[in-house]
Amino acid sequence: MWVERLARDIGALAQSAAGAPERALDQVGKVAAREIPNCSAALVVIWRDVRPDDAAGIVGRHVVVDYGASHSDLAMAFEHQYTTDQGPAVEAVREGHAVLVDDVLRGDRWPGYTSMAVQCGDRSSVTYPCAMGAETLTFGVHSGRADAFEAARVLPMVAMVAEHAATALRSADRHSDATREAAHMRRAMTARTVIDQAKGILMHARGMGPQEAFEELRKVAQRNGMKVADVARRLMDEQAAGGSGPRQ
Repeated sequence: MWVERLARDIGALAQSAAGAPERALDQVGKVAAREIPNCSAALVVIWRDVRPDDAAGIVGRHVVVDYGASHSDLAMAFEHQYTTDQGPAVEAVREGHAVLVDDVLRGDRWPGYTSMAVQCGDRSSVTYPCAMGAETLTFGVHSGRADAFEAARVLPMVAMVAEHAATALRSADRHSDATREAAHMRRAMTARTVIDQAKGILMHARGMGPQEAFEELRKVAQRNGMKVADVARRLMDEQAAGGSGPRQ
């Protein structure tokens, strides 16, 4: 059965990518995207619940420890979810239940995410949260087509994959190294700040609005196969050295 094969593949990926959880998560997403019916891209995110008195200035209660996406467009869409605090993965981890999207264009569920979702080919999706001790894993399947997933059929598959991924990652003991975990947390908690600061640089230098500035960062990231947060950090470095905008 393909689900059993997928579970074995996920377990093998988790064990073989010791010390590189992001690469393991990327590969889990790619395997799932290949196997789950009508799925064109998959996203796996590990979250940590952070109380207000633990990390001042963080919007919402959860920060990203690590994530992996099967395709770069979905990674960009997720980074937009994280910066705007809107979208299926954010809602799934916050509310603690599965989130089904038949068509992101229907209604105004996430007004700050809709445009980016369509640009990145995320019209419909199913996202499932799974507890991992102090952390939570969300696993989502996504499609560029509306109404791509039949909930009664796909949700049990998504839940099963999420459980297998969480079990595999727990058994691999990925986050037992305190130094590595602290580094992931610092990176996650500063991602929004870095992106917001880079947007501010572009808004001041080029007279852009906030959304235009983010779009500029996203386009540069897409052209260069980078994450938006990495482009933002590069822009800040260039600004400190006397530059005026992200390299194309």
